[in-house]
Amino acid sequence: MASITVYGPVRLGDPAVIVHGGAGGWRGISRIEEVLGAVRAGAAAGLHHARKGVLEAVVEAVAALEDSGVLNAGIGSVLTYDGRVEMDAGVMTDATQAGGVAVVTYPRNPVRLAAYVARELPHVLLAGPAADELAQRLGLEKHPGPSPRALERWKTLREKLRSGEGPSWARVIHELYGDTVGAVVLSAGRLAASASTGGIVLKHAGRIGDSPVPGAGFYVERGVGGCSATGIGETILLGRPCVYAVELIAEGVPVEEAARAAVARHTQLFGSDNLGIIVLDAKGYAAAAMNTQGMPIAVAGQLKPNVEPLMLWGGGGGAER
Repeated sequence: MASITVYGPVRLGDPAVIVHGGAGGWRGISRIEEVLGAVRAGAAAGLHHARKGVLEAVVEAVAALEDSGVLNAGIGSVLTYDGRVEMDAGVMTDATQAGGVAVVTYPRNPVRLAAYVARELPHVLLAGPAADELAQRLGLEKHPGPSPRALERWKTLREKLRSGEGPSWARVIHELYGDTVGAVVLSAGRLAASASTGGIVLKHAGRIGDSPVPGAGFYVERGVGGCSATGIGETILLGRPCVYAVELIAEGVPVEEAARAAVARHTQLFGSDNLGIIVLDAKGYAAAAMNTQGMPIAVAGQLKPNVEPLMLWGGGGGAER
């Protein structure tokens, strides 16, 4: 079987936060320090807002990641083949409160719109122009447009694909899908999980991944645990590793073993290089697992007030702080 890297368990207490900056092809990437700074900021924001409530805490954690500009979410989102930013995001606190938005272009922070859906609407998922119109009516900050890094990446990859010099689109998916974002938060015994992404670079316009879908990109069971996923959304939508991991925790499996088992099952179903998850249980124990080259994460909590960011490396590479 392909190599599976596991981090944890780490006892964080209550409140607790774990965030990720995306599982994928991180080797050879020069901006690792910027990325570690981004996940540090995300975990710090989540911990800072934890006293205000678990939903606000997870939204602020993910919004900080969206605002980093160095990750594939929010202002750092990658582009479709046609050169557009189309973003997905979702959030969940339990079986009765979840919301997601898909294929949105207007909001700087799609997670804030997803939180509005979860709190205020009798729906779970909104998509496309109507969701953008809602974001505008709510007065959410407008997305500034493609970042210079995302635009340059899009131009280079599209030209290589057109000329036949670069990798096939299938290889682009497997090698360049990383750096989406997510978080799981515990506060006053309540859990919340979230995910946000710009999707896969050069994706078809209108493509929707796992990040806005409860039970796919993120999942929470009250009093048990929460999970956020990252990787190739098509496999995550079908495999639902977050649900699997949380169900194992409900059966008494420790968080790190639940995370490992969920990734192992996913690898058996879909092969390697397609998944990373972060998991937090109701007792304040956190873990992460992946079958990819790398995944940046950060943790913080009552028992670890100083945020600890690190890059998990696959293939026995360990963790880089």
